[in-house]
Amino acid sequence: MENILEVKNVTKRFKNGRGIENVSFSVKPGEVFGLLGPNGAGKTTLMKCIVDLCRPEVGEIFINGHRVSDQFEEALKSVGTLISGVEAIDYMTAYENLLIVARLYPDIENERIEEVLQWVGMEKHRNEKLKSFSTGMRQRLYLAAALLSKPKFVILDEPTNGLDIDGKLDFQELISRLSKEEGVTFILSTHLIDEVERLCDRVAILSKGIIVGEKNKTELDENQTFQSFYIECTRKNKEVNRHAELA
Repeated sequence: MENILEVKNVTKRFKNGRGIENVSFSVKPGEVFGLLGPNGAGKTTLMKCIVDLCRPEVGEIFINGHRVSDQFEEALKSVGTLISGVEAIDYMTAYENLLIVARLYPDIENERIEEVLQWVGMEKHRNEKLKSFSTGMRQRLYLAAALLSKPKFVILDEPTNGLDIDGKLDFQELISRLSKEEGVTFILSTHLIDEVERLCDRVAILSKGIIVGEKNKTELDENQTFQSFYIECTRKNKEVNRHAELA
């Protein structure tokens, strides 16, 4: 089965020392792939590299066999994205913001805008301007924008940031349904272990810019969870770093 996403030996470091180093992984069609790590682990940097919002110093990224760095349009053609730091237009309504997004793609009808607004629970706020929106309302709208083009692959960076409990449950149900019923592939970054446990088929653990473990749900031992796997990986990594400092 050909991978829908391939990240090969990607490094991107900033002057403050943060970033990612020698990151490699792949995502198969139909998977919900989780990128799990604490705040500051490099998750958003990695997501931005995947959609070419920042360029790696080293390494290559392929989506559907197309190299993102020089085949951007082909690579991102069937991809929906929700990336931290990307903002909508405050003086426009929710519906108007989605109209602008719709113009970036061919053949998106107004009915599709109404559909995704309903999916994310924002249909009653369609004519309200974003300047009055809470963080959670904005996040719902960004998710609607990511799903607007009927993408086969969706990239979500901290997608439930700012959502209340009901919003998180709604999001998880939507992702699960789209994955199982429509075969949509997802990669989502998060620091929420319950989100990973409920949604993800496979998880990579990111710690201080480095992937320290990766496992499929089917590979977990009988009494193992993604949470225990995370604890195991991060503890081992801390031990390795401590011995390296002492050497």
